Amino acid sequence: MFNSRTTFYLDKQNAKFKGVCAGVADFTGIDVTIVRVAFVLLAIATHAFALIGYGLVAWLAPCKPIGLYQSEDDTKFWQGVRSNPTRSTAEVRSTFRDLDRRLADIETHFTSRNSTLASEIDNLR
Repeated sequence: MFNSRTTFYLDKQNAKFKGVCAGVADFTGIDVTIVRVAFVLLAIATHAFALIGYGLVAWLAPCKPIGLYQSEDDTKFWQGVRSNPTRSTAEVRSTFRDLDRRLADIETHFTSRNSTLASEIDNLR
């Protein structure tokens, strides 16, 4: 199943040169400054072979569509899905369990024999 939010894109909106480092930062959720510093160190350590890889990625990767994420929470969610899908599904499952428990508590409160609630309803009649 193809999902546009889980693929790698060049981030031209936050780019300094071609958007590769900004795209890696967006894809992983790491700060873009850390990615850029790591790339410079990698380029120095590999005697500029990293620049060839940078150029290939800049040439092959598509640009990020405008409006891919609706909010900052949406961005964080999809970064979490890309980094660890199992953890993301566990978080969603936990959230739904919590909501289900809260709804059950509300239902129990309104359907139980609550004398205070019953007297308030009688006073409204």
